[in-house]
Amino acid sequence: MSVPRRLSSRSAQLRPLAIAIAMLLPAAPVLAQDVAADQAAAQKEAITLDTVQVTAQRRVENAKDVPVSLTAVDGEKLNVLASGGEDVRFLSGRVPSLNIESSFGRAFPRFYIRGLGNTDFDLNASQPVSLIYDDVVQENPILKGFPVFDLDQVEVLRGPQGTLFGRNTPAGVVKFESRKPSQETDGYAQVSVGSNEAINVEGAFGGPLSQHWSARASMLYQKRDGWVDNTFAAGPERDLEGFEEMAARLQLLYESGDGFEALFNVHARDLGGTARLFRANIFQKGSNDFVPGFDRDKVTIDGTNFQKLESQGASARLSWDLGRTTLYSITGYESVDTLSRGDIDGGFGDRFNPPSGPGTIAFSAESADGLPDHSQFSQEFRIESNEWGRFDWQAGLFYFDEDITVDSFNYDSLHGGVQNGHAVQEQRNKAWAVFGSGEFDVTDKFKLRGGLRYTQDKKDFSASVLQSAPFGTPVSGPFPVTTDANDVSWDLSGTYAINSDVNFYARVAKGFRAPSIQARLLFSPTPSIADSEEVISYEAGIKADLWNKRARMGFSVFRYDVKDQQLVAVGGGNNSAILLNADKSLGQGFEFDLEAYLTPDLLVTFGSSYNDTEINDASLAVGVCGGTFGATPHCTVTDPTQLLPNGTTVAFIDGNPLPQAPKWIHNLTARWGIPVGEGEFFVYTDWAYRSEINFFLYEAREFTGKSLVEGGLRLGYNWDAGNYEVALFGRNITDTERAVGGIDFNNLTGFINEPRNWGLEFTAKF
Repeated sequence: MSVPRRLSSRSAQLRPLAIAIAMLLPAAPVLAQDVAADQAAAQKEAITLDTVQVTAQRRVENAKDVPVSLTAVDGEKLNVLASGGEDVRFLSGRVPSLNIESSFGRAFPRFYIRGLGNTDFDLNASQPVSLIYDDVVQENPILKGFPVFDLDQVEVLRGPQGTLFGRNTPAGVVKFESRKPSQETDGYAQVSVGSNEAINVEGAFGGPLSQHWSARASMLYQKRDGWVDNTFAAGPERDLEGFEEMAARLQLLYESGDGFEALFNVHARDLGGTARLFRANIFQKGSNDFVPGFDRDKVTIDGTNFQKLESQGASARLSWDLGRTTLYSITGYESVDTLSRGDIDGGFGDRFNPPSGPGTIAFSAESADGLPDHSQFSQEFRIESNEWGRFDWQAGLFYFDEDITVDSFNYDSLHGGVQNGHAVQEQRNKAWAVFGSGEFDVTDKFKLRGGLRYTQDKKDFSASVLQSAPFGTPVSGPFPVTTDANDVSWDLSGTYAINSDVNFYARVAKGFRAPSIQARLLFSPTPSIADSEEVISYEAGIKADLWNKRARMGFSVFRYDVKDQQLVAVGGGNNSAILLNADKSLGQGFEFDLEAYLTPDLLVTFGSSYNDTEINDASLAVGVCGGTFGATPHCTVTDPTQLLPNGTTVAFIDGNPLPQAPKWIHNLTARWGIPVGEGEFFVYTDWAYRSEINFFLYEAREFTGKSLVEGGLRLGYNWDAGNYEVALFGRNITDTERAVGGIDFNNLTGFINEPRNWGLEFTAKF
């Protein structure tokens, strides 16, 4: 959503107060009429919302005219939600139908839109939500965690977007746009300090280099000390959940003045600290309540826990204005090197090596996953028409090439963390596509849009065990696998302007996700493959500007049907990740967005969504918590189960909701500000709610995440027309404590949300 139009000078900010004082003074009727007119004009200016401009269809358009359910977050709202060094997960629940979670912490976010996502924790996992950063697709899930700073806007597009955006978009797209260089000199500096010795420093500076060249440099530094104490005396680490992160971006813009532009972007990230902290046996057997005495500030683990990540990338976006058409070239390169190691059982010792705990530890588990080699290259050529009258169009070619190596290690934490297992996966993924889209004005009020995309996708995969591992896994391999798939995606939509302020739209679209391959050979004997999935989505909605542009709203209803949905059975008795295809799954619901000035000084936004998802496959069964170690799983499974001849217990998941898919998401923000002295005092609060979720494909009482409500608060004062600001902020101000994920293969292990954080922030713009 857009930032409201604020008064542009100190005198403008004080104008409503001056008018109010003037109205209290005796005056002639003519003067009173003049004052009243000035007051009405000032209030109208103060409470008018700016038009939301988006690039959801690869062109700059008014969001109201785009026949897609979308939400844009920018300006002050974006800054408030990211206060104090939050990573990209701060967007979770802050827009309708969006959930984001991670078992890797800051490094590996998993996105879900309308319930469609992927719980796979392996480093070559594909996701049905595509993340586009400055027009370059970020395919690997590690790349999707790049920090959020110096942005113009974030757009969340719901439903299949495959005809215009490359690489696996059947659920939707999350699109980030950095602030671009210009011929105007500007920038900002922001510094905050907070709980647990947290420091957040970010800033940017940009301006002209010459008549044709301009530049913008942006940077970010974040640090927080560990706030969790490891009470195991012999543990290798004492303070956990700390991190230190740096990121930078440099952009150069060339504008020839005769129709050619070139934007060059180089960026890098460096992250070090604690991997996601797993906690053994935190659930009471038979419920999802925490065990008595659970203390989020303490753990007792005997394994090593760390995370390190380095990434770098570059892009070139070129455009040529050819008169009736414009030609674009977008070239992108990304590379990442990461290693994350953690104590997976979440405790110390095990039943074979007492003492052990907390609770029962079936066996000790400590593992690591890393990307020693990764590179991604993408190239797009696109040509679009320039105002051809009733018909406009765009078409293009897309090429993608990713080369990736995944290392997986196992360690014996009971004997000093000695490495006792090593497996490697290698994958080369090449894809190309040709696409086209058009828009036709049937009448002045009714517009039709449609698009087609043909995709060819090929993966060459190999996996080997280089060092023998737990569960008797021998040195073996390589196991080669090849997939080769093609697909035609499409969409058709219509927009009808009921009047100048209200649009109705309807859309049907087909999405596609290419086959996936997985092989955690330290824990599974052979690779697993999931075939292509296809999504048919239907939606209809209304978008409107209300109350003389003092408010705007959007409402949509939708249904989607997925054929051969790719799912992953994670965990089980051997910490595996096994790919599956469900015959069908479906989702249906609605989304609502509202932004409104309730008074000239009070701006409110509200979002809500309902997502009802269901897996339809009567024969599909998955392993459950520790089911390979006997007939009795250690969690309370509520699905029908069956004990197989090999001693494995499986659960039938037909009719279950998709994992990490809350039925309800609500979010609310409110900003109230009044002129005080030479500036403005303001209060900003934000709240997000999501209903309960399943952590896994099967349903178990312990692994059903409770509903979650988190709130934020910001009290501040800005002056010099908003160029300077000091603010006190708080995140999760009620200190809500919830499990947001689980590890199901060993014991009742879970991981939790971030604790309450307070901080003080100063911002200067220039």
